[in-house]
Amino acid sequence: MEFLPREQIINALQEPFHSYLDKYGIDDIGIFEEEGQDHHCYIGYTVKKAGKTYHVHSPFIKDENGGLTPAKTEWTIESDEPDSIDRRGFNNVDQALQEL
Repeated sequence: MEFLPREQIINALQEPFHSYLDKYGIDDIGIFEEEGQDHHCYIGYTVKKAGKTYHVHSPFIKDENGGLTPAKTEWTIESDEPDSIDRRGFNNVDQALQEL
């Protein structure tokens, strides 16, 4: 497994911001980061669309130096709606964003 610096992963995620806004009709987009248990974390996007907020993310493993590597190539959509169920199993971010 190759661990990359966090900044490199964040920069790669930020590059397509403008194209995602137009392509998927998104109102606003930003970076999402959440610490998980053990050496896991979740990185992706916070997306606002049609008055709702979603977190679209993928799991990563963090090494002792703060480097990151994907835990698996699966994307999840979480909604800020209290009764919503997470939607999992998207093969890439484009599939997940199409669902919004």
